[in-house]
Amino acid sequence: MKRLFIAIKFHPSDTLLEVFRSLKENLREDKIKWVEEHNLHLTLKFFGDTEETMIPAIRKAMNAAAGRSPGFDLELKGTGIFGSRYDPRVIWLGIEPCPGLQSLYENLWEELGKPGYVPDSQNFVPHLTIGRVKSIRNKRFFQEVIQQYKEGLIQRETVRELYLFESILRSEGPVYKIIENFVLR
Repeated sequence: MKRLFIAIKFHPSDTLLEVFRSLKENLREDKIKWVEEHNLHLTLKFFGDTEETMIPAIRKAMNAAAGRSPGFDLELKGTGIFGSRYDPRVIWLGIEPCPGLQSLYENLWEELGKPGYVPDSQNFVPHLTIGRVKSIRNKRFFQEVIQQYKEGLIQRETVRELYLFESILRSEGPVYKIIENFVLR
């Protein structure tokens, strides 16, 4: 068994790193598990524990979807949370609506359906998870910090590849190992 996911890898710009580090510094009193900068990615499908016999079908689906999908540019813009204002669970950076990303996502699901994968029941909300909230000391201050970066372009990312990752869980944090990458048309 391997713990797998499909993602777009992000290459942090100076602006993204500045926003990320500012959030970490301002919220240092809170218990937040921050994503390591080199692990920033946009998840398109999280498989979880997967039988190794399924990997060839996943690769085939990814290759077909990549072959049907042209490259595109994404705009990373604004911060937000999943969960409520009073009980935030995840801090994220937003992705502006993008026809190229939507097309890739739809092509991927069309191909993943062939070996029997079913789309997630939740709507696709493109985002970069940057932190998982354990506890907040001052919820009002937390909201003020998040609001500081709610608007404004943080980074443009040119997407030319799709990645199949293995997530190896370790006590010091996950290690994301690239199994294979697929070049978009």
